[in-house]
Amino acid sequence: MRIRLLAGALTLALAVTACGGGSSDDAAGAGAGGGTKTVRLAVNPWIGYEASAAVVAYLLEHELGYKVEKIESGEADSWKGFEKGTVDVILENWNHPELKKEYIDDKKVAITAGEDGNKGVLGWYVPEWMVRKYPDITDWHNLAKHKDLFKTDKSDGLGQYLAGDKSFVTNDEALIKNLSLPYKVVYSGSEEALIAAARKATESETPLLMYFYEPQWLFNQLKLVKINLPPYAIGCDDNVKTITCDYPPYLLDKIVSVKFSKTGGKAYEFIKNWSWTNGDQNAVAYDIAVNKMSAEAAAKKWVDANRIVWQDWIPA
Repeated sequence: MRIRLLAGALTLALAVTACGGGSSDDAAGAGAGGGTKTVRLAVNPWIGYEASAAVVAYLLEHELGYKVEKIESGEADSWKGFEKGTVDVILENWNHPELKKEYIDDKKVAITAGEDGNKGVLGWYVPEWMVRKYPDITDWHNLAKHKDLFKTDKSDGLGQYLAGDKSFVTNDEALIKNLSLPYKVVYSGSEEALIAAARKATESETPLLMYFYEPQWLFNQLKLVKINLPPYAIGCDDNVKTITCDYPPYLLDKIVSVKFSKTGGKAYEFIKNWSWTNGDQNAVAYDIAVNKMSAEAAAKKWVDANRIVWQDWIPA
């Protein structure tokens, strides 16, 4: 979900780390095309990222002969891995200018590796039935008069705004304060909890105002409608303490360690080439979340059906 995160929003990190001399991986030899044999992918806590990591790992292993180690961590912790040498690749970076400054500009342990093709959207959402019943509710100016709809035993007499994992990118506490909205942010704790709340609110027609994001497989099952916050303009979110605007559109990108960029061989070239769509990610995520396929099985299904997409990612 995920800007400065939050975090997650909305948006996955893959880490690939070169192995030192004398390790079992070195004994196994370099991956196809030379360079490190093991690729360590950071995996952040939302299903879309897991889907991306599954496909990238499957192709690295089955097409290029690399070993892949998945490092599960929050967004900011994944960046720390560049400095520690435990992460080589983040596949889905949701902006994070402060982390880019620290690890790319200042410490010089990471570099960008291009966009991953996913277009990220963060925002406030309500179930579609609420828009039919309260047509004006998508205008943020009207949220104050509808606050009683969203009261819960956790919101202290205010309307409840349901957020996700505290590590996700989010400006919501500041937005609520600066827009003088009578709401309290309540953290659900995870993407799974947000999805469960959205399903319950849709099926039982109970009011819900929540943080959510795209790409997200859930939109294949039910309809959520985005609230129109004050429009985003360049620079309006420079100071989160005074922010009063919506989230910007995100062109998600890939981050790799400097060491991996120099020693990763064909694995690094593959990561640079890899780019897919929201629809691709959602299809794999849906198979994992709804069809209960393993990440590897879901990745294999997508790979088998989309050779024309991924064949250009494989280095010559």
